[in-house]
Amino acid sequence: MMNRQVLVVEDERAIREMIAFGLRRSGFEVLEAEDSKQARASMADRRPDLLLVDWMLPDMSGLELTRLVKKDKDLRDIPIIMLTARADEQDKVTGLEGCADDYVTKPFSPRELLARINAVLRRAAPAAGEAVLSAGTLTLDAASHRVMVGEGTVPLGPTEYRLLSFFMTHAERVYSRSQLLDRVWGGNVYVEERTVDVHIRRLRKALEPFQAADFIQTVRGAGYRFSIRPV
Repeated sequence: MMNRQVLVVEDERAIREMIAFGLRRSGFEVLEAEDSKQARASMADRRPDLLLVDWMLPDMSGLELTRLVKKDKDLRDIPIIMLTARADEQDKVTGLEGCADDYVTKPFSPRELLARINAVLRRAAPAAGEAVLSAGTLTLDAASHRVMVGEGTVPLGPTEYRLLSFFMTHAERVYSRSQLLDRVWGGNVYVEERTVDVHIRRLRKALEPFQAADFIQTVRGAGYRFSIRPV
């Protein structure tokens, strides 16, 4: 089995080399880029399994790069972890709403970064052996890792895909934010409950053009529910 490949996009050479060294010791293949131009050229040659993107890059922000990647139909399912010194809650929310799959604040320990990388890669991996799921107009095919409405493909990131898959296999049941974090993100991943709200918004936004956003329902004071029945 080939090693998983991580593209590290970081303009500070010392930090980039430190991250690359730790990842290679842990068995990853590492590609390096010092700005978004190099990152995009690298992805044109080889598609990585995950991106580590610094927020502050010299040519464009890491947030802008993340949005560009998520708009590319050939790259949008690559999970992205944002690296930044911005520690405020609103900055974290902005990063997640900008389509990052996780957010790591500098300074961070190599163990924390490795744990988050492994957790994001687990979430991005399609579950084996699942049947095709159908609900209303939605069809989720685990084998092709694709969500369809008629002939149209719903563009979902890896976290939104897993969230929708969980909802579709647990329809009509209400789950709190903490329960969703445990069931979709995993009990060993330490993220804030507000992260759930961010990904719910992103999932609804992806479903909206297909008239399926209302399937993700907010239950006031309790959490969220998937249902094809009108509220």
